[in-house]
Amino acid sequence: MTQLNIIAQEAGHFMIDGDLTFATIDQQTIKSVGFITSAKHITIDLSRVINTDSAGLALMIEWIKHSRQHRTQIIFKNIPDQLLNLAKLSGFDKTGHFAMQNDKG
Repeated sequence: MTQLNIIAQEAGHFMIDGDLTFATIDQQTIKSVGFITSAKHITIDLSRVINTDSAGLALMIEWIKHSRQHRTQIIFKNIPDQLLNLAKLSGFDKTGHFAMQNDKG
């Protein structure tokens, strides 16, 4: 298990590092959504996510809901395949919040 970290890279750009799983997502993580309102356009890079499960998708959905409440545009990029497959199963991949071409470079 690798601890979940939200790393600010530059204005409106964040990197998620570690695991997005039931074991790493706690109430504090869920409540720490303030970074989503730090700019009108937020990009969250998931290229450093090591392991994920449905809790990761649930957290992303919470971030989407929070961004809508605050009229912030949020985009996820470099989504791990396992997480993208979960999003496809639930239809969330069609919400416009998921960058479908992974930008690893």
